[in-house]
Amino acid sequence: MRNFISLFFASLALSGCGVAVQYGDIPHSQLVESPRCNPAQTDPAAIAGKDYFAVTSRLPDCQTETITLTIHRTDRMRYARFAPPLTTKPAKGDKQIVVPLAFQPESDWWDGLRNAANLRKGRVLLYVHGYRETFPSTAKDTVQIAALTQFDGPIIQYSWPSQGNLLSYAVDETNMYWDERNFRNFLTKLARAEWVKEIVIVSHSLGARLVIPAVEYVDRSSTNADSSNISNIILASPDVDREDFERDIAEEVLALRRVNNDRRITVYASLNDKALAVSRAVHGYPRLGSPYCFNPFEAKELKAKGLPERCFATKTKYETEPAKTGFTIIDTTDATSGGSGHSDYLRSIAVCKDFAAVVNGTRNNDGRVATQYAHVFRLQNSGKPTTEAVAAACRLAAL
Repeated sequence: MRNFISLFFASLALSGCGVAVQYGDIPHSQLVESPRCNPAQTDPAAIAGKDYFAVTSRLPDCQTETITLTIHRTDRMRYARFAPPLTTKPAKGDKQIVVPLAFQPESDWWDGLRNAANLRKGRVLLYVHGYRETFPSTAKDTVQIAALTQFDGPIIQYSWPSQGNLLSYAVDETNMYWDERNFRNFLTKLARAEWVKEIVIVSHSLGARLVIPAVEYVDRSSTNADSSNISNIILASPDVDREDFERDIAEEVLALRRVNNDRRITVYASLNDKALAVSRAVHGYPRLGSPYCFNPFEAKELKAKGLPERCFATKTKYETEPAKTGFTIIDTTDATSGGSGHSDYLRSIAVCKDFAAVVNGTRNNDGRVATQYAHVFRLQNSGKPTTEAVAAACRLAAL
């Protein structure tokens, strides 16, 4: 991990502390001139077979037959339908991943979402991606989440202008904060729709910093005092200040009445998460998604007791304990399946199984090991599975 962090900062130094965003060779207004970028009505043929929903603040490029979403911000939110990514192999050059995508007028998009939700008891899953992502990469993850969880309702991907670049963390962080108002306005409208009975939110990495304040905003402004349809919030490897989360979360998001009305948050955290180790080094304080012991004396106490040196966000304290469990942390350190440890929920057999169950409402899953903390559970290492076994268990699409 130390070598990874050193390499990261060396790369930053060599690149002038990051990659600057370039405007490009074409005026952005030209990219969206085509009516396909701003349709006045829905083209049934264009959305046929596109079963996934998307909301985006990315600037689209509609100059060619295939619509793409760029790394740039746009002046308006757009609503789209998309199909699973396709891999193409041009005559010359490397293979490309193309996402079949079509925009709709906003009102038509909401009508389509309502119809899809009404067929599935009003359940909706909203996925918010993290740092270093492109639309093709997050579309792939969205499709994998659908296959893995077999979620019985429409799935929405919220796509904000991440750069898809290792050295553009600061740009991603800037764009994420720029997009806060867009996302909270969308989540507010979704939560207030009478036909939405349950919202399951899955966020990854930096996406958690969009989700948490937006849920707080909806809670404060909702005409429904309990905002009860935002019920199941899953934070995978959240790149969030752990102490900030501990201090503020009880006030709104996990208020007693909301927990008793079935609101809960599940966090997946790993000490092997290299990306969050870098984020900790950048920000100076531990992240919610990494059980790093910032206090060395606490680490020594744990070691003296023969316990793993892992420190977690504390459980919210209430004057009267709620009837249900509102906050659970799943420690995936021992179950990390190689790589950076930053996407265990889609890359580790044990974590994939637990994640799928949580999405579908299960609170106590087989395979969890209790710890000294009532709200923290460990997942055990299942050995070294083959790539094929992981792909089958986690429903990884072959691209």
